[in-house]
Amino acid sequence: MGRAQIVDVGVVALAGLLTSVNMATQIPAFRAPYDAIVGGLLLTGALSLWFRRRAPVAVAWFIAGLAAMLVAAVWIWPGAEPGTQAEADSTLLPAAAPFAAYSVEVFGRGRRSDLLPLAVVGVVACLGVPPAARVSIVIGPVLTLVGGPAVLGRYLRARAERREREHRLSAERARIRERQRLAAEVHDIVSHRVSVMVLQAGALHLTTADESARRAAGELRATGCQALAELRDLVGLLSADGPSQTSAHAGREPLPDLSVLVEASESVGIPVETRTVGDPALVSPAVGRTVYRVVQEALTNVTKHAPGSRVRLEVRYLPAGVEVSIHNTAPTGTGDAALTSAGGGAGLLGLRRRIELINGTLRAGPCPDGGFRVDAGLPSFVRATGEGR
Repeated sequence: MGRAQIVDVGVVALAGLLTSVNMATQIPAFRAPYDAIVGGLLLTGALSLWFRRRAPVAVAWFIAGLAAMLVAAVWIWPGAEPGTQAEADSTLLPAAAPFAAYSVEVFGRGRRSDLLPLAVVGVVACLGVPPAARVSIVIGPVLTLVGGPAVLGRYLRARAERREREHRLSAERARIRERQRLAAEVHDIVSHRVSVMVLQAGALHLTTADESARRAAGELRATGCQALAELRDLVGLLSADGPSQTSAHAGREPLPDLSVLVEASESVGIPVETRTVGDPALVSPAVGRTVYRVVQEALTNVTKHAPGSRVRLEVRYLPAGVEVSIHNTAPTGTGDAALTSAGGGAGLLGLRRRIELINGTLRAGPCPDGGFRVDAGLPSFVRATGEGR
């Protein structure tokens, strides 16, 4: 038996004990067999508290109905002794009512309508006594035994929710610190190696007399510079508490050219139909490079897994964001086994994580025509740490 169940057993037992005391002092006002009926109703209210965690509002309504039945017992049943109506204020407020009021606030959904059964309990308790005694009943037992536990429950719930928010905030701060540490470590390790590669490629480009070697060195240097730019974006996003929006456009570096990717795909027999809507210059560099990565990953997967297919690429640069769509038809050839076995879906997984860093979305999956479709939605403006300074 867990701690919560032990507490519930204690609550039911305490309510039963208070009900017994109530019966001993008030039930004699009823003649047999009505005393047993009223006592059974009161004990039923105590037993209903076993469900206070799972259905606190239902339990409160049950006890409100129980109080109404007790009013009927006093006013209608012939078993009530003379004078009972004026003396029955404790009987008409079931001993389970304070526990139900507390449970509604602690375990309920926090809606104002959840308090309605508690108000019904108070109204019913007042109806069970003469008008002259109602003010004292409201100020005394009803407010104390129903309103008091409800206020206590609301306070404890608010305190628990505040602690939960503080715990989540603390965990988020710890996650951000760890992310910043990893980002700095990745930057220190990778940027050093790639920078050395870029410098060596630049030196080779200047010193070699072989034209093909010069061209390869130039391409290697350009690829290294692009890798450093993408690494800077990722490290900036990882180091920030979250992407921030900005509309500043001045002084930014040019965006990667998607036509290079299209030409590379067409050179290996993958025709690409391209459609661009809007001005690419409207987006920030981090978004532009993410668009480039989406197209690059999609076209690479087509080359590996769908040889002979046709590709339709559409990029829409809109004020609200960027929409990228890449759809390829069913393949007509068989892919290279060495290429298809490489990666294992890691590229799309890494791309999804990168897109999520800038609050974007990625959808990828097969199409009914046997092809494959990749759709990405990105914000227009994202500034990584250090960008625009």
